[in-house]
Amino acid sequence: MEFDRDYKMLIDGKLVAAADDMDVVNPATGKAFTKSPRASESDLNAAVEAAQKAFKSWKSTPIEERRAALKKAGQTLMAQADQLASLFTKEQGRPTAQAKEEILGGGYWLMTVADQEIPVEVTEDSDTRRVEVHRTPLGVVCGIVPWNFPITLACWKIAPALLTGNTLVIKPSPFTPLCTLKMGELFQEIFPPGVFNVISGGDELGPWMTAHPGFAKISFTGSTATGKRVMESASKDLKRVTLELGGNDASIVLPDVDVDKVAEQIFFGAFFNSAQICVATKRLYVHADIYDKMRDRLHAIAQNAPVGDGSDQGNQFGPIQNRAQYERVLNLLDDAKKSGLTVLEGKDVPEEGFFIPLTIVDNPPEDSRVVKEEAFGPILPMMKFDDLDDVIDRANDSEYGLAGAVWSADIEKAASVAARMDTGTVWINQNLQMTPLTPFGGHKQSGLGTENGAEGLSEFTSPKAIFIPKSNASVA
Repeated sequence: MEFDRDYKMLIDGKLVAAADDMDVVNPATGKAFTKSPRASESDLNAAVEAAQKAFKSWKSTPIEERRAALKKAGQTLMAQADQLASLFTKEQGRPTAQAKEEILGGGYWLMTVADQEIPVEVTEDSDTRRVEVHRTPLGVVCGIVPWNFPITLACWKIAPALLTGNTLVIKPSPFTPLCTLKMGELFQEIFPPGVFNVISGGDELGPWMTAHPGFAKISFTGSTATGKRVMESASKDLKRVTLELGGNDASIVLPDVDVDKVAEQIFFGAFFNSAQICVATKRLYVHADIYDKMRDRLHAIAQNAPVGDGSDQGNQFGPIQNRAQYERVLNLLDDAKKSGLTVLEGKDVPEEGFFIPLTIVDNPPEDSRVVKEEAFGPILPMMKFDDLDDVIDRANDSEYGLAGAVWSADIEKAASVAARMDTGTVWINQNLQMTPLTPFGGHKQSGLGTENGAEGLSEFTSPKAIFIPKSNASVA
């Protein structure tokens, strides 16, 4: 397979070129380096029709065969990790070693979810009858994937959708279509025609998909603003939705921590992937007793962390992925400076490309934009606290509720703080940890529904209750 050319969509088991194409930009240079297909409405209709046709047989395919196909897909993805990682870095920007970790992780996700069970729940087993609740597939699923983790978040949709007997049309971000298109090519012979389809396109493709009557469910990962539009579109014909949206995630650092021991973990929990992670620490609350030491330690790490083209060995952090996001983050940084906030920047960054220094904002007020808004870029506001009840209230004072973290030498105390945080996930003395078997979802405006775990699997199904009379029961 040529990993650096011939990007085609996968529709009904065939690799298909589009009539139109679009530029793909390397964020490390700000320049286009190749083109990818730009799907038309006809391409979308063809993919949906193929998935509808395939659903009739795929839903009846024994689950062991569906498991085997997913495991083979996972193994195939992992086997091509080196080649895909180089392409990933060109289109997404992340350093190549970290890109490879994502691709290997995607394969692991496919293989692990494949082993999950779809249970039959017995709600009654009396002398007269047995009541079983089965989980049945929904139909054709629309998967819309963002640019920050294009392989991981695609696999979060592929694995549960296909295991439960649905078919899938998946759309990568127009900023990062290439690895997903190549994944479609890798999986072409693994799944029957129409079961798994990949189409790429511009900003118009997402709304076409969410409005398409052929989809039974939309699984979307992206911003809260876009998620609201997806939900509105889906409501017109009552499509099921899972929405994994934004976060303004808070970490609370208690005074008993060893700053030298935890600073690097806290730093990477905030800045990994140049902070383009929905669950990255975006508001850091540090107790006044250790605040200065933690601030200085984090700033020192930033001043020594290499930022640059991810294809160059040694760089730990890459660019902002696209120009629009780059300009949004720059605007937020400029606002902080114009507002007179203390801005502590890290190592110098290249002038070419979409680079922003790893930046700490020193104790800004709670009502500043840099605290209230989700940056989704390498700007970390760091705030003091001295009262635990007050800082929990401050952490919870957000329209978002995706994830958070607590750092303390006293695990029991940290757990009590975690219990009071209004988020779907809380980590204690760690961050950014997820597993295929653990449910992930947001509170408040961070999303609707659940991904991963048994709950995430069930979101790709509908419950079907079957009332079975016992042989000695009279026929009504």
